[in-house]
Amino acid sequence: MLSGLHIALLSQRRLRLLATARFVSVLGSAFGPIALSFGVLGHPHGSPGALSLVLACQALPQLVFVLWGGVLGDRVRSRFRLVCVTESVAALVWAGLAVLFAVGGPVAWIAVLAAAGGVTRALFSPALEGVVVDVVEDQSVRQQANALLKVSANTARLLGMMLAGAVVSLVGPAMALSLDAASFAACAALFAVLGRSTPDRPVRYTSSAWRDLREGWAEFTRHEWLWVTTGQLALVVAVVNAMAGLLGPMLAAQYLGGPWAWSLVLIAQVIGQIGGAGWAARLRPARPMLLATVCTAGAALPALLLAARAPLPLVLAGALAYGVMWDVTMVLWRTCLQREVPDAAIARVSSIDLLGCLTLAPVALAVAGPLVAAVGPAVVALGAGILVLAAVGCALVSGDIRRLAGEPAVRPEPLPAAAGSG
Repeated sequence: MLSGLHIALLSQRRLRLLATARFVSVLGSAFGPIALSFGVLGHPHGSPGALSLVLACQALPQLVFVLWGGVLGDRVRSRFRLVCVTESVAALVWAGLAVLFAVGGPVAWIAVLAAAGGVTRALFSPALEGVVVDVVEDQSVRQQANALLKVSANTARLLGMMLAGAVVSLVGPAMALSLDAASFAACAALFAVLGRSTPDRPVRYTSSAWRDLREGWAEFTRHEWLWVTTGQLALVVAVVNAMAGLLGPMLAAQYLGGPWAWSLVLIAQVIGQIGGAGWAARLRPARPMLLATVCTAGAALPALLLAARAPLPLVLAGALAYGVMWDVTMVLWRTCLQREVPDAAIARVSSIDLLGCLTLAPVALAVAGPLVAAVGPAVVALGAGILVLAAVGCALVSGDIRRLAGEPAVRPEPLPAAAGSG
């Protein structure tokens, strides 16, 4: 899976530390979705509505705090210290969830801690985009570096999912969540080491946070391909979250065989993502965002196949294909973002994109439970798959998406708020 260029990139200590940190964090995090979903469904007071509430509480804080996370990510001298703190807090949150599941704590407290976990993700994700830019300064290898990080993360996710089903089935969700907490703690330690080996950024923001945010918004809206893609992904991510957190587990329990079968579906998806990320490293499309947008249609495959109650082998094949297409999309999109947006605004623009992409996720999770109760999970899954295809079709209307070239663009000057040394 690793090419000669990937091996050469891994010889760079900072990138190797970053890849290791992502591997460790994602390895443990792979336990989280399965443990949380089946743990709430198996709770004495659990139900589809309770699971919908917990997942919505986890997603909502990301909407509330992600913009602040973007401002922080561009203002702080060390993004590495910021992500170290967020990973440390995440370790405490998931350890608390493990305790609640172990003692049968109330669903309300599970929802509160899930919300706290959402806050840590809101502050972590925009800063991580800036961390990659800080570590991989050479634009000519960023697509390969993004692919390498994706391969590392997806390999960890695959290993975690292969263990998650067995751990949840044999010893329960509490043990799975405790392993998740341990992985966050280890990741925080690795980011601390990476931060010590990386000089602080030679910038200091003297303007207000609101002005920084307005400048980030101006940069975001300057790129049609970016805001159109964000609108499209808002629908796609809502469907993916509803499928992963509620519809998929429920349909798997109804006719595929339960947690072990759903774990296989998720494993097939991640195997596809590993292959897709490796393939994306070698792609040189003349129109990268056109290809990336078309590939997002793959997100409809699991929903449509599960809605049709397709046999497990066919569902696994659909999940595999979706995984390949999704990571081609992610690698190409991230490379275009890092190329077209100035480094000084990368965290703010990333946070605005994240806010847009996550806007519909809590709504989808909140309404999915009642809809399932009214019409059944298969009908809701069918509608979800159709929404994905409609979103892709609308995005392709954008001429900017169809025309954005693959060659490096002339980079804009840094934003005025980023100027100045400390």
